[in-house]
Amino acid sequence: MGQRFRFAIISDPHITLPHTLYDSPQRFHLVEVSIPSFEQILDHLETLNLDFLLLPGDLTQHGEWENHRWLVDRLKQLPFPSYVVPGNHDIIQRDASDRAIGLADFPALYQDFGYSDGQTPYYSQEILPGVRLMGLNSNAFDGAGAQISSGHLDLEQLVWLDETLAAFQDELLLVMLHHNVLEHLYGQSKSSMGQRYMVSNRHDLIRRVENRVPLMFTGHLHVQNVARHGSLHEVLTGSLVSYPHPYRVVEIEQSGGELTVQIESHRVAAVPDWPDLQGTSFDWMCDRAIPFMTKLLTSPPVDLPLAQAQAIAPKLKHFWATIADGDPQFDFSHLPPEARRFLDNFSAVDDQGNPEAIDNHTTLRLTYGPGKTAMSL
Repeated sequence: MGQRFRFAIISDPHITLPHTLYDSPQRFHLVEVSIPSFEQILDHLETLNLDFLLLPGDLTQHGEWENHRWLVDRLKQLPFPSYVVPGNHDIIQRDASDRAIGLADFPALYQDFGYSDGQTPYYSQEILPGVRLMGLNSNAFDGAGAQISSGHLDLEQLVWLDETLAAFQDELLLVMLHHNVLEHLYGQSKSSMGQRYMVSNRHDLIRRVENRVPLMFTGHLHVQNVARHGSLHEVLTGSLVSYPHPYRVVEIEQSGGELTVQIESHRVAAVPDWPDLQGTSFDWMCDRAIPFMTKLLTSPPVDLPLAQAQAIAPKLKHFWATIADGDPQFDFSHLPPEARRFLDNFSAVDDQGNPEAIDNHTTLRLTYGPGKTAMSL
């Protein structure tokens, strides 16, 4: 039986009450706009007759009790259900402190938003008839309780996932987690700078869900991007508190084992005290991008000498903001060959090398279920 449903995605809102703001002169995140931006988006979403809202992690600045409680209270006021997963900023250490929550506190706090048992840091919930969301925990900790730098799914969670996939074979299954599973940037899984945004044992997850789960929703990288691996699509949504301050509205039409997925992206243009949020935020990111670009150029596979990278980096200060905006197109003909060959790979192109714009506004037509792999854009 066919059905149509609509939902929104707000990722990495980094909710920060003003008195909890941690300031740093080099920070990329404009966390001071988190709450006014969030409120503006909710005002819009409440006019759209949504079925639910997804928030793929980094809900708070640094896991503060106050910021988590503010968000819980705000989500309870919405006229549609919300579902969350934890990001690396939400549980900064396994054990709680007076200031920040611990791993066990997250499902207890968000029991109304997916974690029905209030104890397990991952869940499976039927969100519409025949539609099931699996919220995964990609945060991991070492033996001392310190957070490890990349995402990871422990064996217990993978076993649970196997059981869940087997138990609900006739349903449309969606997955949400914080860390990336597919590559959203060229060479991301091979780069020390990119690996920290990915699930370290992602192949264990992909093997389980490919040809079974058509859509995954992630955050963390603060970039607008849609990636695919066979019939599996991962929709990565940029952060509410960094350029371009996006959120998405997704409409799915389901008919048998076929889906039509329409993705529309929106941006927060202005909030109080930030009348030109888009322009100011773009400049903010560019002004802080030169050390990042220097590190990128001096790292494998480019490996430029430091002096040469420092000379080139100012010419590339717009690079990351353009990536974050989605559907990037670049011209690096003015750069040395070794840098140009590497950076040319970051333009959004299809398999034939033609420009491809699917990161912000697109329609995906795909199939799902065991043995079904066909897909078209």
